[in-house]
Amino acid sequence: MNELIKKVVILGGGTAGWMSAALLKKIIGSAIDIELVESDAIGPIGVGEATIPPIKIVNSVLGINESDFLKKTKGSIKLAIKFENWRVQGESYFHTFGVPGKSMAFCHFHHLVHRAQAMGHKLNIWDYDLNYLCAKEGKFAQINAKDPILDLPYAYHFDASLYAAYLRDLSEMMGVKRTEGLVKTVQQHTQTGFIKSLELEDGQRIDGDLFIDCSGFKALLIQEQLGTGFDDWSHFLPCDSAIAVPSERLEHTLPYTRSIAHASGWQWRIPLQHRNGNGLVYSSSYCSDDEAHHTLMANLDTKPLADPKVIRFRTGRRRKQWDRNVIAVGLSSGFLEPLESTSIHLIQSAIVRLARMFPHHGVNHSQIAEYNKQSKLEFEQIRDFLILHYHVNERVDSRFWRDMRNLPVPDSLTQKIELFRQNGQLFREQDDLFLETSWLQVMLGQGINPKDHHPIAGSFSEEKLFGTLASIKRIKDEPIAQLPSHDDFLKKFCRL
Repeated sequence: MNELIKKVVILGGGTAGWMSAALLKKIIGSAIDIELVESDAIGPIGVGEATIPPIKIVNSVLGINESDFLKKTKGSIKLAIKFENWRVQGESYFHTFGVPGKSMAFCHFHHLVHRAQAMGHKLNIWDYDLNYLCAKEGKFAQINAKDPILDLPYAYHFDASLYAAYLRDLSEMMGVKRTEGLVKTVQQHTQTGFIKSLELEDGQRIDGDLFIDCSGFKALLIQEQLGTGFDDWSHFLPCDSAIAVPSERLEHTLPYTRSIAHASGWQWRIPLQHRNGNGLVYSSSYCSDDEAHHTLMANLDTKPLADPKVIRFRTGRRRKQWDRNVIAVGLSSGFLEPLESTSIHLIQSAIVRLARMFPHHGVNHSQIAEYNKQSKLEFEQIRDFLILHYHVNERVDSRFWRDMRNLPVPDSLTQKIELFRQNGQLFREQDDLFLETSWLQVMLGQGINPKDHHPIAGSFSEEKLFGTLASIKRIKDEPIAQLPSHDDFLKKFCRL
C-alpha cells in the first residue's frame, strides 16, 4: 500500500497505548494525526511497576521533568533486582544495573576476581559494584562524577496506572485525540486485507492509515482480525499465571526490586512511595490458585490494600508483530514473565523501532520484514536470559524446580553457558538488551563458576593484582558515606 500515512489509530490505552501516542507525536509531530481509542469500561491488564534504565531515554525524549514524574507516579529508584532462593533456599544475589570493578580492553574485571579466588582469597564480585553497595545500604543520589567507574545507572519503580495517566496528559497536550468507546466491528480493504476503520458500539467510525494494537492479551486487531498466529514458548517457560495484590508501604523504601523464589514460582516485591506492589508468578500445572493465594498472602511484608487479582498468560510472541498495516505493541505482541522487568521496555523498543522505520509514504514489505526480524531477535534474547535463571537452579525441595532444570534449552543459551563455564568469557549478541555484566551476575549468582580466567589476569603479579583490586574497591566505597538514604533523597528531590 503506497499511500501517504496521514493518520495513526491506536487501539487501547494503558502504558502501551499512551507511550505509543506520546512518543510518535513527539518524534514525528505534525506530519501525522493520532487518535487513541479506549474504554473506561476495560481496566488495565498489566501489573508492571518496575523498569530498566532505558526508560530514562523515553522520559528525556518526552521532556519529562524527573522530579515531577517521580512525584506524580509515586515512584522510587531502582538500582537492582535481588534474587532470593533462586539457586538454593536461603541464598541470594543481586542483578544490578551497574558494572562491577573496571574492565580492561581485552579482559573483563571478573577475571581478576576469579584469579584472586583461585589463589584462596574470598572475594565477592558485587563488593566492587557501586549499585550493589548503594542498594545494600539503602542509599541513593545522582552522582555527577567524571570518572565512569562511579557511574550509578538506575531505573524506576512506579504506579503503572499513574504513569499511563501522566503520558495521557502529555499526549493530549501535544494534540493526540482520545475517543471513548468499545470496538464493535473492524473493516478491512477487500483486496489488501489492510485495516481501514474501526466501528464503535456507539456508531462512531474511526478511519486510519496505520493501526497500533494495544488491546492487551485480547490482541483484537493483530490476532482476532488478522489471525497472525502465536509462537508458544510454554515448553521453555511454563509459568502461566500470576496473582497480584497491593499492600501498605514499607517503613523504609528499598532502592531495588525483590524476586523471591517459592516452591512453584516466584514472588515480586516492588516498593513505591505510597504502597508496595506484590505478586506471585506460578505454573498452574504445579500450583493451584488457592495455593498461590495462600503463598502470596502469607509472604507479604505489609497489610494488603485490596483483594488479590489472578492474571492468566501464555509465554510467547506474535509471529508477526507487524502484519499489513497493524503493529502490535505491549501484551498484544507477546508476553514474557516480568522476572527482569522487561514488559514496559518492550513497549518502548517496539514504538522506537516503529518511529525509526515509520512508513511515511506507505507500508512496504521490506520495512515489515526488518521490523519483525528485529522484534523476533529481541524477544528471543530476553527469553534466553529468563530461561537461564530457571535452568541452572540447584533446588531439590520441589518438583517444579527439579523439572525446571530439565526443560528444553535453546542452543543459543547452551553455548553461552558452556563458554562462560569453561573460561569466563561473555560476549554480547547483536542488540542484546542485557550486557555482559548482566549475564555475569546471573551466572555467578546461580552458581556457574568459570574453570579458568583470561591470561591477562594471570600475567598480573600478586602485588599488582591485589593493589588493583584494593584501589578499585576504595574508589567504589568512597561515595557511600556521603550519599543520603533513598527515602531522604525522595523527600528532597520530589519535595514531598
